[in-house]
Amino acid sequence: MIRRLNFELMYILGRTPWDTRISPPELITFLENHEPGRALDIGCGTGTNLITMAQRGWQVTGVDISSRAIHQAQCKAQVAGLQIQLIRADVSSFDDIAGTFDLALDIGCFHSLSREEQTRYASNLNCFINPGGTFLLYTWLPEDTKKANGYPSQEVITRLFDQHFELTSIEHGTYLQRISAWFTFQRKD
Repeated sequence: MIRRLNFELMYILGRTPWDTRISPPELITFLENHEPGRALDIGCGTGTNLITMAQRGWQVTGVDISSRAIHQAQCKAQVAGLQIQLIRADVSSFDDIAGTFDLALDIGCFHSLSREEQTRYASNLNCFINPGGTFLLYTWLPEDTKKANGYPSQEVITRLFDQHFELTSIEHGTYLQRISAWFTFQRKD
């Protein structure tokens, strides 16, 4: 509840540094090299990536904890003339998600969850990704893996998802002076 209120306040104040309004090149590259299917944007925010995917023929569903973010995404989709399904829900449980997807995208949502929520998220995600489907995860990583700063390590992330997903690539980088990485997982058959 506190996390939801915090995000609502951030959207009210316009303090959303994660909302760049630009889809990242990693997503664009993926879309250019894969046939459209069904996509789930986890922590979709104001819908920038949903719109990018829908414009390329994907059927998209976005989920976010913030009702303000969902409302902004609805408005953006209407202006763009796109059909987008939006759900306000807690992403650690995926209770309100129906169907399966060929692509799940998470840009910065996973690392904002508590350890318990991350574990639930990882164990529930496999129920929504088709065998052979892709999970793209962008997350911050800890500066020092020996000190807990709240961000999951590469090893923790890999271990959380390895039961149902195969790690196919990791691209390391930095953003806002934080260590980050793009993980690409493929759902095992």
